[in-house]
Amino acid sequence: MNNKTILVTGARGQLGKTLEHCWSASGLAADNELVLYDIEELDLTSSAEVQKQLNSINPHAIVNTAAYTAVDQAEQEANAALAVNATAVANLAGWAAGRACTIVHISTDFVFDGKSNTPYTPEDSTAPLSVYGVSKRAGEVQLLSGSQDKHVIIRTSWLYSEYGKNFVKTMLQLMQDKDELGVVADQTGSPTSTHSLAGLVLQMLSQGAKSGIYHWTDGASISWYEFAGAIQAEGIRQGVLETGIPLKPLTTADHPTPATRPAYSVLDRSKTLAGLQMDASNWEQELSRVIKRIATSIEK
Repeated sequence: MNNKTILVTGARGQLGKTLEHCWSASGLAADNELVLYDIEELDLTSSAEVQKQLNSINPHAIVNTAAYTAVDQAEQEANAALAVNATAVANLAGWAAGRACTIVHISTDFVFDGKSNTPYTPEDSTAPLSVYGVSKRAGEVQLLSGSQDKHVIIRTSWLYSEYGKNFVKTMLQLMQDKDELGVVADQTGSPTSTHSLAGLVLQMLSQGAKSGIYHWTDGASISWYEFAGAIQAEGIRQGVLETGIPLKPLTTADHPTPATRPAYSVLDRSKTLAGLQMDASNWEQELSRVIKRIATSIEK
């Protein structure tokens, strides 16, 4: 392969599929080759396999979207979560060390404890509450302790799309199937469309973003309950839902889960907007676009 190859790991996940969808329209497609690998093509937890495969591909950039994201299951499968979210990152960083290869790594709001009441900046101290959060922070540390002058970490939150399983698709299905729905109202964060995140990743690759940690969301500060209300309203407007159902606000105590989630995890994206001269995405517009894509896929 040529020396202008961009490797995307976790290619069958939400963000991987979105990057593939957006690739041909990006300015990178003209003189870069996109290679899409998932677990079947590359076991990132195996250092030997990473070395072998990457030596063959010789990418000049790696977008690591691969992750263990089963937040509650991770409480019983800590080793599996750490293997994918930390060891795999260390393996990628180890291969890239000493090479002209940039890694763009996707991380999460779960690295914070949620005790703030103002949006978290990339410089704020981390204090994850769950095994998932601990494993994702460990992955960040692995990358930063390597060739950090070449690598980028993007923390994001509440990711959704027309692909795979996510809150938006789950809510739309439940709203079709149930007469009433309870949704947690005391956890506040920022929904993020994979399409706006993919746009950021592609722009970073195109511009050669300065190394470091960046935050990216679509700009909201809302609860899951409020987000569910917006999903229902937009679903009705676009004909995905025939009618609305009552939504009941729940507390975290009403809906206990194995993993502790941050009560407040809004991310401050101002550094990203300023540093990359990005246009600020709007969460309501992004939600509308994704639901339109979901509606189109249902029609097919």
